[in-house]
Amino acid sequence: MQVDANRFSWFEVPEDIKKLLILAAKNWENTSESEKYIQQALSKSDGNTEVLVAAYRFFYYKNNYLLALQTAVKVLDKIKEEEQFPDNWYLLQAILVNRREEPKIRLYLNAYAAAGLVLAKLGEIEQAKEISIRVKDIDQKNDFGAGILLDILTRPPEED
Repeated sequence: MQVDANRFSWFEVPEDIKKLLILAAKNWENTSESEKYIQQALSKSDGNTEVLVAAYRFFYYKNNYLLALQTAVKVLDKIKEEEQFPDNWYLLQAILVNRREEPKIRLYLNAYAAAGLVLAKLGEIEQAKEISIRVKDIDQKNDFGAGILLDILTRPPEED
């Protein structure tokens, strides 16, 4: 895989972390090697959101759903702490609805929907449905795919 470092010029992380992410991409075919670089980037990044998102994508596309879920939850927890979100879903829902076009809130909703998708892949269907319903209620335009996932999860089995 050919990786051009200039393609990542928008990525706002220190150069040493960017190099680790590029090495992970260059070594994509060797999962253990590429994961080593992702883990190093995570350990050096001190919870940098962009690195967490990159790690989530890496784990998801490598079918490591447990680590993908853990990483999505880290994104959620980080934003929750930064924004001082309440624990109560109904209070949080009102905040998310009112601020849904803000980049950080969109990232939160995207990470929440991603957690639902990964939970579905892990067989946690009821949790995945609950998350999908919550995101769908906020996201009328279906930007985050929760409605599609909910349709798949609630579709009746086809008759023979």
